[in-house]
Amino acid sequence: MITVKTISDYIDKIAPYHTKSEWDNCGVLVGDNEKKVNKVAFCLDLTTETLSQAKEVGADLIITHHPIIFKAQKNFLKGNPAYELALSGISAISAHTCFDCAAGGVNDVLCEILEIKNPVGVPSSECQIPMVRMGDIEAVSSLEFAKKVSEKLHTVCRVVDCGNTIKKVAVCGGAGMSFLNDVINSGADAYVTGDISHHEMLEAKERGITVIAAGHFETEVPSMGRLMGMIKKEFPELYCIVLKQSNPVNFVG
Repeated sequence: MITVKTISDYIDKIAPYHTKSEWDNCGVLVGDNEKKVNKVAFCLDLTTETLSQAKEVGADLIITHHPIIFKAQKNFLKGNPAYELALSGISAISAHTCFDCAAGGVNDVLCEILEIKNPVGVPSSECQIPMVRMGDIEAVSSLEFAKKVSEKLHTVCRVVDCGNTIKKVAVCGGAGMSFLNDVINSGADAYVTGDISHHEMLEAKERGITVIAAGHFETEVPSMGRLMGMIKKEFPELYCIVLKQSNPVNFVG
């Protein structure tokens, strides 16, 4: 019998929970470890939208990237996604930063999509296992590469263009600017991540590295299909589905 714990233990094998960032929350966050699982739904975030779909398909378990319970909460009231999840009898596992740094995880998927060759981990004091990946591309201008990122990730990029030729690229899905020093020290010509604040962009410009903000959602959501594939390969008898999720950010122009 496949239970919530069975699946959680497998995720712990391919993306060990202990490798998560110290501020993160990964593992079984809602539900019953001993519950039998027949149907598993995958999504980046637990929202009203994704929970409704999970109920429709009869999911026993939802596996998310972003933690369902992240910061300390003083109550769980009607309308709160975690409360509604528990009320529906659906368990939940979150694999966040442990899957960011895992082999075949978020950042390896990004390298594949962006056709970055021979990716290696960029060491950082912030994490036990390197989260950032860096590899090679055919030499292009920074704006040409930014255009390619936009096309591959179906997004609109913001770019700090330092006018340099791009050969070595570092990537980190989500909010990865805390790794900027590590990326610069690694010798990368450009850094692709999800979120970049105004002041982080100013710093990158001053330090002479091209950075591309490709969107938090867009840099992470492709990896959910990869995680589903890993689970399905290990447990072929399970019904697995990636739930449809719309980006909460709209671009108007």
